[in-house]
This record gives sequence, C-alpha cells and structure tokens, in this order.
Amino acid sequence: MTNSGELIAINGVVVINDTAEKVLNADSYYVAEDTVIARLEVNGDDATDVLSSYITTPATGVKAGVLITPQRGDYFSAITLTSGSVVAILK
Repeated sequence: MTNSGELIAINGVVVINDTAEKVLNADSYYVAEDTVIARLEVNGDDATDVLSSYITTPATGVKAGVLITPQRGDYFSAITLTSGSVVAILK
C-alpha cells in the first residue's frame, strides 16, 4: 500500500480496546490513547514476538498519537494489549 493509502485507511480500520489477542493483517497501528502493548507479531509468524524491535522498553506505555509502522516491508499480523487502545489500519 502506498503511504497515502495508509493515511486515509483505504481498506478500513479496526479499533482494538481489550486484552484479547487480535489476529488481523495491518499496515500500521495508530495508538489512540496511552497504551501498553503485550505482544506484537509480523508476517503471520505466531511463534515470534517482535515487540522489543519496535518499543525499546516494552513494559512502558506508548503515548497517544504514535503511528507504529512495520519494518523492512513486513506487515503486522497480531497484537495483544495490556491496556489502552489502538486503531489497526488494515492491509
């Protein structure tokens, strides 16, 4: 997806605001409020948690307004929150 397609969420969004794992393919996550993320997966690999590659101190909350985008052409495939909410911008 082009950067402009991501910014206008051309494929839609899903608001994630609970602590259950949410499995879906996303181009990015917009952090809607101060949020603690427990687990982050990419490319459908459910055996590997990549959270520490995106957040230097994973147990610390990410401030509202942050846009988390995948690295190296990856896509996000699952997220689990400890608290807060994110908006998944669908792939």
